[in-house]
Amino acid sequence: MVDAAQLPKVTTVKTALLRADAQNPRFADGDDSQTQEQLIARLWKEMAAEEIAMSIAANGFFAHEPLFAEEKKAKGSKETTYTVVEGNRRLAAVKILLDDKLRKEVGATDLPKLTASGKAKLEELPVIICSREDIWQYIGFKHVNGPQVWESYSKAKYIAWVHNDLNIPLNEIATRIGDQHSTVQRLYRAYRVLLQAEESARFDREDRSKKHFSFSHLYTGLSYPGFQSFLGLKGDGNSSSAPVPKSKSKHLGELMLWLYGSKKEDKQPLVRSQNPDLKQLDEALQSPNSIAALRAGLPLKVSVAIGRGDERLFREALVTAKQALEEARSKVLTGYKKEKDLLTTAEAIRVLAESIATEMATMAASRRPRS
Repeated sequence: MVDAAQLPKVTTVKTALLRADAQNPRFADGDDSQTQEQLIARLWKEMAAEEIAMSIAANGFFAHEPLFAEEKKAKGSKETTYTVVEGNRRLAAVKILLDDKLRKEVGATDLPKLTASGKAKLEELPVIICSREDIWQYIGFKHVNGPQVWESYSKAKYIAWVHNDLNIPLNEIATRIGDQHSTVQRLYRAYRVLLQAEESARFDREDRSKKHFSFSHLYTGLSYPGFQSFLGLKGDGNSSSAPVPKSKSKHLGELMLWLYGSKKEDKQPLVRSQNPDLKQLDEALQSPNSIAALRAGLPLKVSVAIGRGDERLFREALVTAKQALEEARSKVLTGYKKEKDLLTTAEAIRVLAESIATEMATMAASRRPRS
C-alpha cells in the first residue's frame, strides 16, 4: 500500500486544464487517437458516470477525494495540462456538468442544471500531481484487490503494465496490493493468453459475436482442469509471456471461438453465461469424444452428453426421475385436484417405470452365473 504521508500535497487545478486518460485501464482498446470529447463520452456511456454526476450536482466535489494527475507540457507550447490517471469518471461528470454542449452530445439531458455559483465551485478541482509510476500500488489496491474493483480485463491490463513497463515482479505486485489468492498471477496469465491468441491471428477481439467482451470467461476458465489440459497450461502461477505452448496454438484458436464466437464465420459462442456454460465447456474439454463433437459443431449440452456416455447418462436419468417422483409424491394431497390429464400422466409413468424395471431385471438375471 502507498503511505498517504508520502504522497504530494493536494493542490487545486483549473478544470479546463484537466484531461481524460486515453490509457485508462477501463478502456479495452487503449486508442490514443481519441479526442477528449470522445473519451468523456465513453466514460459517460460505458463507465456509468451518471450517478457520480448526480452526486456532484447535489453535494459538490468532495475535497477529501482528490484526483491524481500527471503534469504534461506539449512540445512547442507553454501551456501545462494534467492527465488524470485516477478519477476519470469524476472528471467526466464535472466536465459534462459544466459544458451544456457536451451534456447534449452525450445525451445527459436528465442531469440537473447548475447555478452560476454551482458551476464556479467546479472551475477548480482538488488534485494530487504525481506520475502514474508513483501511485501504482495505490491504484492496484483500490481497483484490483480493494473497495472499487474494475472488471477483470481492466485489472489484468493494469497488472501487465506494472509488470512489463515498471519491471515489478508479479509476486511483489501481489504483496504490495494485498493479494493472497494468486489473483495477480492468474489475471496476468489470462492477459498473456489473450495476447497470444491475437498475435497468432487465431483470434480477433473485434470479430466476437457479442458487443461486451467477457474477458472473465477466459480468466475464470483457465483455472479449470479441462481448459488447462486442452491448452497445455502448467498451474495457476505461470508468469510466462507465452503460457500456451506452440503445439497447442490451434487449440487456443478453437477455444476462443467457443468462448466468443465469430461474426465473420457467423458462429455464436458456446458460452452464453458463466453458469452453467463455462463448467460444461470445462467438462467437455476433458473428453476426447466431447471435443470431437464440439469440433463437429454440435451444441454444448449435446457434446457434454456424448462425453459422459450412455452408462452415466442412464444413471443420472434414473436418479433425476426418482427425485422428481418423490417431490410429486409429497405434493399429491395438496396439489392434485382430480384432474384427469394428471392421472393419465401418472398411469403412463407407472407403465414406463414397470417396463424399465422389468427390462433391467431380465438383463440382470441373464448375467448371473449358473449354479
